[in-house]
Amino acid sequence: MSGKCPVMHGGNTSTGTSNKDWWPEGINLDILHQHDRKTNPMDADFDYREEVRKLDFDALKQDVHALMTDSQAWWPADWGHYGGLMIRMAWHSAGTYRIADGRGGGGTGNQRFAPLNSWPDNVSLDKARRLLWPIKKKYGNKISWADLMILAGTVAYESMGLPAYGFSFGREDVWAPEKDIYWGDEKEWLAPSDERYGDVEKPETMENPLAAVQMGLIYVNPEGVNGVPDPLKTGQQIRETFARMAMNDEETAALTAGGHTVGKCHGNGDAAALSAEPEASDVENQGFGWGNPTMGGKASNAVTSGIEGAWTTNPTKFDMGYFDLLFGHEWELRKSPAGAHQWEPIDIKEEDKPVDASDPSIRHNPIMTDADMAMKMDPTYRAICEKFMADPEYFRNTFAKAWFKLTHRDLGPKARYIGPEVPAEDLVWQDPIPAGNTDYSEEVVKQKIAEAGLSISDMVSTAWDSARTYRGSDMRGGANGARIRLAPQKDWEGNEPARLTSVLAVYEKISADTGASIADVIVLAGSVAIEKAAKAAGYDVRVPFLKGRGDASAEMTDGESFEPLEPLADGFRNWQKKEYAVKPEELLLDRAQLMGLTGPEVVVLLGGMRVLGTNYGGTKHGVFTDREGQLTNDFFVNLTDMGNSWKPAGNNTYEICDRQTGAVKWTASRVDLVFGSNSLLRSYAEVYAQDDNDEKFVKDFVAAWTKVMNADRFDVA
Repeated sequence: MSGKCPVMHGGNTSTGTSNKDWWPEGINLDILHQHDRKTNPMDADFDYREEVRKLDFDALKQDVHALMTDSQAWWPADWGHYGGLMIRMAWHSAGTYRIADGRGGGGTGNQRFAPLNSWPDNVSLDKARRLLWPIKKKYGNKISWADLMILAGTVAYESMGLPAYGFSFGREDVWAPEKDIYWGDEKEWLAPSDERYGDVEKPETMENPLAAVQMGLIYVNPEGVNGVPDPLKTGQQIRETFARMAMNDEETAALTAGGHTVGKCHGNGDAAALSAEPEASDVENQGFGWGNPTMGGKASNAVTSGIEGAWTTNPTKFDMGYFDLLFGHEWELRKSPAGAHQWEPIDIKEEDKPVDASDPSIRHNPIMTDADMAMKMDPTYRAICEKFMADPEYFRNTFAKAWFKLTHRDLGPKARYIGPEVPAEDLVWQDPIPAGNTDYSEEVVKQKIAEAGLSISDMVSTAWDSARTYRGSDMRGGANGARIRLAPQKDWEGNEPARLTSVLAVYEKISADTGASIADVIVLAGSVAIEKAAKAAGYDVRVPFLKGRGDASAEMTDGESFEPLEPLADGFRNWQKKEYAVKPEELLLDRAQLMGLTGPEVVVLLGGMRVLGTNYGGTKHGVFTDREGQLTNDFFVNLTDMGNSWKPAGNNTYEICDRQTGAVKWTASRVDLVFGSNSLLRSYAEVYAQDDNDEKFVKDFVAAWTKVMNADRFDVA
């Protein structure tokens, strides 16, 4: 056996196979505990958002500006300017954002890790990040990779003649890949897009929450749907994929035109000759991938998308050249040296051709992708482009604001913005909230709430429904703003509109009488209910409360962009809208991860919500207590009681029976019973079932509840 490998290959069983391989149907709690202290090299008290405020912003920008034209021999800049490369890096960092679940985007520096660092659409961006390394090294802890990558793209545009609309720092790096982001089920890069559509002819049938059309792409295939040119079909895919990234038609057209006003595509060589991507590259390559053995593989001879050429006559200048060429010429399909489909002008003057990226004595035809041709051939996009052509200043402003939105969409509300270039304007996609009043008596409000005659269930459920919309993925949603009283949230099925309306009517009067915002009253009522329930169980507790939430107006609310925040299931309230392909417990974990909860917090919150009687519609599944309305650990005590037996009752429901008599004691859902069946969740449940942990349960429930209520309080962070 001397040849047997002496180390285990990454697993936690004797064969090196993971638990998920052995038991593929088991739920995985890892997404709740990613990015913990064990992966983070920074000191425990390190606070990036405080550190970046110490940055010499002007000096950093000067250094990034200087980098743009400091061409390095190991990776020469096209036309002596790295602008196109840096814009593509920033764009592909931010452009993974999708509004359905708020995941993706440039807010964490995730492009440094697999799979993004090795996506086919990200070829050569390893070089862009390495060009930035001397600047990162110089400024160290005061600038994150996430901020630096986005800043580099913004400065690139400035360097090429487009003043920035604004910029904010504050993106904190992660130190491991983000496991919670679903990129698709495909097992190969660039698999036909049919795999993620119900019908590829109908872009709206793309699988949610995905936004890109194929595995390994940021947006759409530049050669056409599944690589087959057809600008009108490509235009429909563009419209759907950009809408899923929170962009309307005008923003989409502006981004396409402005993005292709500078830089070039690279396809002057054999794409098949490229070496392995960074994640599969040998150690001597030090993280570089896609080595090109032919013609040096640099500048004019690089291969990335396979399409070859620049879009405009002056690819290092932000001008109207994109429109001049796209609409000023007829175009025909040709093949690049790498064999990719691209559009080239049928007839063009020599002086209108862009010069070679390495040799200014040579000129080449400009090119357009299928996506560019869609801007000309799709009637809606064409009308928008004609408007831009008639008013170049309007185009510049529209693009600058769309670029700002693209690169800041997942940064969260404006209260999180940092730096001297934060725009003064409040934008509706930032979900603005006015400052709330703090000049009122908390005790007076609590007294009025207590006298209003609402049930514990109503008060806790309303506070929870208001706060549970929070998404740590893009820092949207939450109780601040009290948008639960506005469309579309007031009409969401999961919010029980009829019950909600009656509760809000009470809160609105209390708000008017006391000066507290409705948002504060909603949260404070939850505190009143929990304190009352704890006292009934024999515990005197005070739920911490932060004043100052504001009440947003309908004018401050982009209803369409709030639609994706609608919960389709909420295991904490034992509800889901309909049956889904995934199990209820998986939906629970997804919701919990977006809310930023840990495994123990999920357990203690769910157990507490059950005994408080907060189930949707008042159902009794999982209410394992005869003391409903008291904050006890009865859920866990009775779940783990071996005097019980459990049996299916149909339609994902179960009966808990007395083991001796067979009498039905309680009913339950899958979400309830998973806390006794899954080994990890059960280990937490057993802690709260112990005789000596009833008080700990109350304390931990209050702490987790407070975390949920305050998750969106960036105004006081």
